[in-house]
Amino acid sequence: MTNTLKSSYQKTKYKLSGNGPRNISVLKDAFQNVDENLESDIYGNGAIIENFQTKMAKILGKEEAVFFPSGTMAQQIALRIWADRQENQRVAYHPLSHLEIHEQDGLKELQQIKPILLGEATRLLTIEDIKNLQEPVSSILLELPQREIGGQLPSFEELKEISEYCKAQGIALHLDGARLWEVTPFYQKTTEEICALFDSVYVSFYKGIGAIAGAVLAGDADFVQEAKIWKRRYGGDLISLYPYILSADYYFEQRIGKMNSYYQAAKKLAERFNACAGVKTVPEVPVSNMFHVHFEQSINEIEPKLAEIQDETGVGISGNLQEKLENKSGFEISVGDSVEEIPEDILVKLFELLEDSFR
Repeated sequence: MTNTLKSSYQKTKYKLSGNGPRNISVLKDAFQNVDENLESDIYGNGAIIENFQTKMAKILGKEEAVFFPSGTMAQQIALRIWADRQENQRVAYHPLSHLEIHEQDGLKELQQIKPILLGEATRLLTIEDIKNLQEPVSSILLELPQREIGGQLPSFEELKEISEYCKAQGIALHLDGARLWEVTPFYQKTTEEICALFDSVYVSFYKGIGAIAGAVLAGDADFVQEAKIWKRRYGGDLISLYPYILSADYYFEQRIGKMNSYYQAAKKLAERFNACAGVKTVPEVPVSNMFHVHFEQSINEIEPKLAEIQDETGVGISGNLQEKLENKSGFEISVGDSVEEIPEDILVKLFELLEDSFR
């Protein structure tokens, strides 16, 4: 049945989630006005990469920044640097951190770092969880927003409290900011104000920004110089990274000013889901452009209904459902450019059909 839902989703004209198809046009559009004689970067050097790194360091409010082909590489390196500086291989993060559930134990196998899972998988990590640590750690990683529990966020006041506590205890605080750009409307803070609470910061350019790939790791000058050495050790210094950098810069400029509109659209979309009996969103009111949708039905029950709604309306709701507790199911939405293309009358029809499917 999963293949039926995925196939149905792929055939739809419109999508509730994302910024449009991830096809070759993403790269072609980014390169359409680039001078063909522009010199590429070479092994981490050159104007293309250096200018972009300087630009991102300024936006994030850090002394320096370094571009990476992947966030996985950047974050493992960041935690290794903090572990070495404090001669302590223990780090702490949420049980559903990307490093714990999506990286095949890379941090443990490649760096022999021992993660301590803080808090509970069903909720945000709190200041009390940190204060209750039973053993010293070199660093703590916070993800803003916490993707696997619906993109939830702590208050900015609690973030400040966590930052101050870690500083007093000599614990490095690292930001998994894969979706940092998307949380600024909720906090009503600049990226620089948020990043000021952290010793090191990772940001992504292919999620809300929609570039082809790439990440930046930022911090003080000494930290970034160490990160560059580790980047070379990891094989991250490709001979040229300009396709990633140019697309990152292009889509950053195109979409960074849209984060509030994505956020507002996400809240309106969540309202529509929550108005349907048998459907709820997590969180109920989104705090960024992303949230989870939960159905009071199992995958086997809801999949054929969603496929039918997608076929009838031409709107892609989801191509992939996950099992939830108590015979429920759900999926993730990240609002971007795509939802703006859906005519209002078609959206109305979609939610009417969804409501009918639970009667």
